[in-house]
Amino acid sequence: MSVVFGSMDKEKANKMLEALKKAYPNPHHYIIFENPFQLLIATVLSAQCKDEIVNETTKMLFKKFKKPEDFMEADLKNLEKAIKSVTFAKNKAKHIKKLCEILVNDFNGKVPETMEELVKFPGIGRKSANAILQHAFNKIEGIVVDTHVIRVSYRMGWTNEKNPEKIEKDLMKLFDKKDWKWIQFYLKSHGRSVCKPKPKCNECFLRNLCPKAGVK
Repeated sequence: MSVVFGSMDKEKANKMLEALKKAYPNPHHYIIFENPFQLLIATVLSAQCKDEIVNETTKMLFKKFKKPEDFMEADLKNLEKAIKSVTFAKNKAKHIKKLCEILVNDFNGKVPETMEELVKFPGIGRKSANAILQHAFNKIEGIVVDTHVIRVSYRMGWTNEKNPEKIEKDLMKLFDKKDWKWIQFYLKSHGRSVCKPKPKCNECFLRNLCPKAGVK
């Protein structure tokens, strides 16, 4: 069951968010891309993989494969080799080929701009679709919930949930829509630097506000 947020809880959560904004200014997407198609491919590659590895991989990948047809027509083994540094390269290569086939045949090679269409692509779930909509098209339908968001939002008392979609709903209730796009950036940045799997609570600027849920 989701946390029932009272006015004080909402006020406190937004106070914490404001502190995060000051600590991590200039929000940006960690994935490097030049257009919606590149972001779509990079997002598939990013599943359970470090952003740094994805960015290194796509730097070379997009020199060889520039459009959906290039991926669709590529030899599967060659594509696997081109993305070998990412996790689950074999599965991701298959997803990318199938995705590009759908993109060419059903969408004239253009990345769709709706949640309903994006989640039909192999390798694209709600989290990924949210990221693509936000960063490629500036369309805000929800909040990206990754492993950092799951961990940090729970510790900070923003949710009692562990399920990504339920967490997303809790966060959408807590914060104004104008903040949805960058909540993941702030929590991811904090999760990388301070609120790690083994958190540095003594160093945390939120220590007087954070309930430290689940932290021993």
